[in-house]
Amino acid sequence: MNLRSLIVAVLVVLAGCVTPVRAPVTAPPVVVSQSTWQQVDREIVAASQSATEQAKIYSRGAMDYWRTRVYQLTEENFIPWFSSYWTQEWLSMKVSWYSLSATGEQDASAKRLAAYLLEQYQERVLAPVAVEIDPDAILGLATAFYVDILQEELQRISQRHGVPMAQLNGRIQKIPAIALGPPSARDASLYQVVHTQPLNTLPAYAALIDKIHKAGGDKGVDSTDTAMAPVAKRASKRIEAEMAPRGAASAVAAAAGKLAGGLISVA
Repeated sequence: MNLRSLIVAVLVVLAGCVTPVRAPVTAPPVVVSQSTWQQVDREIVAASQSATEQAKIYSRGAMDYWRTRVYQLTEENFIPWFSSYWTQEWLSMKVSWYSLSATGEQDASAKRLAAYLLEQYQERVLAPVAVEIDPDAILGLATAFYVDILQEELQRISQRHGVPMAQLNGRIQKIPAIALGPPSARDASLYQVVHTQPLNTLPAYAALIDKIHKAGGDKGVDSTDTAMAPVAKRASKRIEAEMAPRGAASAVAAAAGKLAGGLISVA
């Protein structure tokens, strides 16, 4: 065999070893029947309801603990401070000053006293409790708990019915989860709630949190100022009644004298 024949033979052998390039195989799209979608929809609703109940159980337990700690610190820190002799003398002086500087506004002294007492309550009770457990944090954690549970359930639904996750995501984009509009930015689909990270960047979620705070009213976590108002009003009325016979100026001087440890007499 000459050299040319040998080269040709080698090339033939090598050509037989080369794997031909094949066109990529495209999987046919999964067709989901209408009956399957109906079952999937029912399971999505059930999964959302189950996740909601579990999130409620968590949030109720956490808020019960928060309320318990608030009651404890109210008894331990605020009430002893508020009922002490020197605090009452200090409050008398403040109410007297409030009365002197009032410009005819109704219940001006009570409102200003309520603001002062709320400041003290925040410092002595709410702030220390918030270091341990914060209502806003509870709300955020409960929502995150709901999202985690629902994400897991959606994965199971996808696998159980052979529905591609992309199609399932398209389905939940059509399911309203938050509906507070108009404007439309206050609305969000279930897909947005499940997939927005972090969730507090979703405008509709921020609007929902704001609505929850306002909906609490006199019983919500932001209601301390409302609850403090009648306490301050009663205290203000009592102090004003006590200082009425001698006048506001004399009451201020007397209270200041007691606080200073001396005696100032204003005739």
